Amino acid sequence: MSADERPEVGVETLQQILAAFNRHDVEGVMEFFAEDCVLETPTGPAPYGRRLVGREQVREGIAARFAGIPDVHYGDDSHWVCGDRGVSEWTLTGTTAERERLDVRGCDLWTFRAGKALRKDSYWKIVERTSP
Repeated sequence: MSADERPEVGVETLQQILAAFNRHDVEGVMEFFAEDCVLETPTGPAPYGRRLVGREQVREGIAARFAGIPDVHYGDDSHWVCGDRGVSEWTLTGTTAERERLDVRGCDLWTFRAGKALRKDSYWKIVERTSP
């Protein structure tokens, strides 16, 4: 496929993905992902977090995010795209199922192929809790 035939990915694409996340719309989010996609979570057992490979694992991971933080919201966002790479910066707020309140700054590093997300690598700031 030549560069002229590739579907264009722009800032609007990243805004649409974030809007689907904020609607808690698993299938809406998945519309943006390629069949052989990879999602690397901000936490997990390895230096890259937890790696989910393929649409089914990614779908399960996104559904788990909504279940684990039922009121999750991504706000104060900004995005940029350069070629097949993109970045979304945001503030995640919400309350976990264990009733821990989250308010963290983070970002997603995106890789696209033919207009679909091939890789989403997520990062969150580590918030240190201090005792009174």
